[in-house]
Amino acid sequence: MILLRRLNGTELGVNADLIERVESTPDTILTLVDGTKYVVAEPAQEVVARIVDFRARILAAAEAFAADERPETPPVPLRLVETAVEAEER
Repeated sequence: MILLRRLNGTELGVNADLIERVESTPDTILTLVDGTKYVVAEPAQEVVARIVDFRARILAAAEAFAADERPETPPVPLRLVETAVEAEER
C-alpha cells in the first residue's frame, strides 16, 4: 500500500497492485483495475517512485525471509476448525 494525498490534503492509502494507470492531465489521476479513479496531489513521477519503492521493499523482505533458514519458533501445524453449524450437524 502506498500513501498519497487527495487534493483537499487528506491521506489516501492505495493498493499499489491495483493501479492500472497513472495520468497527468494536469492533475494526477490514478485509475484502478476496477475502473475507480482517484485524483491525488502528488505528481505522476512521485506516484511511480512510491510504487517502485513499495515493490522493492516487498522483494527485500521476501529475500530476507528466504535467507532465514531456521525460524526461531517451529511452524504451527495447520488444522481444520469446526464451525458452529458443523458442530450442530454432528
